[in-house]
Amino acid sequence: MQRAAVVTGAGSGLGRVIGRALLEDGWAVALAGRRPEPLAETAKGFDAALVAPTDVADEESVAALFHAAVEAWGRVDLLVNNAGTFGPSGTPDEIEVADWRAAVDTNLTGSFLCAREAFAVMREQDPQGGRIVNNGSISAHVPRPGSAAYTATKHAITGLTRSLSLDGRPYGIACGQIDIGNAATDMTAGIATGARQADGSVRPEPTFDARHVADAVRYMANLPLDANVQFLTITATTMPFIGRG
Repeated sequence: MQRAAVVTGAGSGLGRVIGRALLEDGWAVALAGRRPEPLAETAKGFDAALVAPTDVADEESVAALFHAAVEAWGRVDLLVNNAGTFGPSGTPDEIEVADWRAAVDTNLTGSFLCAREAFAVMREQDPQGGRIVNNGSISAHVPRPGSAAYTATKHAITGLTRSLSLDGRPYGIACGQIDIGNAATDMTAGIATGARQADGSVRPEPTFDARHVADAVRYMANLPLDANVQFLTITATTMPFIGRG
């Protein structure tokens, strides 16, 4: 039986790397993202890829994504909740409420909507069960300056992960979280040239090959459902995360 996965934010960055790594491992993968053209680029060369344009913040769009995956493969064994946005930057009084809500809609509500659909499918399918991997980010632990919206949503992802883990126990649904610091993607390119530090200075930070993130997700995904990586943190070794930087 072919294993089937859904990966959100699959049109670029970590989502593209993770989606292609799973396809290389023989998974069938529904590649979800807002724009069809980048998704098609991710899918290039893989017959088991399903291009599924999706707005994760829209309930009907997410329902259609999982309907398409079940129509194609009959089940969903893995959800990688990866879609996200940095959102607005600034001190809390400088952040527009609409921009705050947009970040919450994508990062938190989007992850919940996808997990909700995955949970429903995994609970009812035969064999029952599956795995959800949430992208928490280093910001699930500590903030960067001026990142209230992003940091709040990523802290909330930790609560979602824990709740899914608990609620999934009776149904063989495992849920874990990967917290990533400074993987080299287009989205994080600015960090390598200069990132604002807690003391107000701007300094370049080290990055690491995003392929290592994909390898970590593959490890989590390939575990039997009676074992789970609850939280996994992967960073550039010398990024200013542990200690005083």
